Amino acid sequence: MRVVDGATQGEVKHMALLKVDVVSTERSIFSGEARFVEVPGSAGELGVLPGHTPLLSGVRPGTVRIEASDGTETFLYIAGGFVEIQPDRVTVLADTAMRAESLDQARAERAREAAAALLEQQTGDIDYAKAQGELAEAVAQLQAIRRLRKHKEASR
Repeated sequence: MRVVDGATQGEVKHMALLKVDVVSTERSIFSGEARFVEVPGSAGELGVLPGHTPLLSGVRPGTVRIEASDGTETFLYIAGGFVEIQPDRVTVLADTAMRAESLDQARAERAREAAAALLEQQTGDIDYAKAQGELAEAVAQLQAIRRLRKHKEASR
C-alpha cells in the first residue's frame, strides 16, 4: 500500500492507494494507482478499497471502473478471465479488455441482435451456450458505452 502525504497547514492527510493492472491476452490496458476499483465478478459487482481481503474470482463481461486519487474515473470493458485482489493491489487478467471509449455501439448492437436471433431459433444446430455468451458480451459492451456516456454528460 502506498501512502500519499498531502499535508496542508499542519494537517496530515493519509490516503492509501491500490496498484491496479488490467491486462488482456494481447497487452496491458491499464496500469496505475487508484483509491477505488469496481470489477464485474462472476458472483456480482466487486467494490475494492485499499485493505480489501484477498480474493480470487472469475469475471463476467462488464465494466471495470477505476477511480484515481484525484477523482477522475477510467472505464474499461472486460470479458472472461480472473481478478486477483490483495490489500494493496488489484490485477485483472482478462480474455478481452479495452477502453470503453474504443467500443463501437453499432457493432455491439449488431452482435446483440445476431446472438438474440440465434437463440430464438429452435433448431438443434446451434450452440446455445456460445450464443448466450455472445449475447452477454454484446449487452455488456452496450452497458459500458451507456455508462461512459452518462459519466461524460454528468461531468460537463
